Amino acid sequence: MTTTGSITTDAGRIAYRQSAGTGSAIVLVHGNSASSKAFARQLDGNLGRTHRVIAFDLPGHGESDNAADPASTYTMPGHARVMRHVAEHLDAADAIFVGWSLGGHIVLEAAPDLPRAKGFAIFGTPPFAFPPAVKQAFLMHPAMACTFAQDLTEKQARGYVAAAFRSGVADLPAFMVDDVLRTDGRARKTLGASITPDGFRDEIEVIASLTRPLAVLHGAEDQLINGDYVKSLAMPTLWRGAVQTIPDAGHIPQWEQADTFNALLNEFASDCKQQPS
Repeated sequence: MTTTGSITTDAGRIAYRQSAGTGSAIVLVHGNSASSKAFARQLDGNLGRTHRVIAFDLPGHGESDNAADPASTYTMPGHARVMRHVAEHLDAADAIFVGWSLGGHIVLEAAPDLPRAKGFAIFGTPPFAFPPAVKQAFLMHPAMACTFAQDLTEKQARGYVAAAFRSGVADLPAFMVDDVLRTDGRARKTLGASITPDGFRDEIEVIASLTRPLAVLHGAEDQLINGDYVKSLAMPTLWRGAVQTIPDAGHIPQWEQADTFNALLNEFASDCKQQPS
């Protein structure tokens, strides 16, 4: 059974969900304009029964408070700071940190400041430096225009969610559309404005200098991310020496192909456990 709670941080109250498992900790970080609900199939599935899976709502998302100070909170360093606070509060500083889309960028931002982490995993996240290699890293889907837009209509929100699934999926979870509409529009706008030379860590450098395992997962039918770009990057600690491609999945494989996704994370966690500390 998944339990819920909240933590008071300098960014405001942060809501979280925690699975019933008592194994090693796995911290899940959601994407832009989403929430921890996107990880329901991890929290309530086999992964959550065998591991202590923690998913939280970023500031301005889901059930967390909107940021009192958007300029310092709705940035890569701001979100990374909140993630570290949540992990420390829940005694999970030695977790495997897993980030989806924006969440993956947050995990990479925080990685050098997580000395006890057992490993890292990203999916739907093309690591970049400054200026970001936008044309190489992303597929220019029309929904990308919503990424940093402050105000979105319900039609735009539905289009944004649809783009996260593989092409042709019409039955979209209503809560995902609600999550987009609930998100503080300043979170998108401020994040976009923060993508400057000094606004975030050089992620290419981060992945090249990691000393702990990095798992990279990719939905074979992702409409937003160029998998070939991700595969071209130097990642010395890349798990299994290759990006793990998940068939019949788009940008949200943890929902579309939950069993395959959960099995991969379980295997990665097992391998990380065997790494020397």
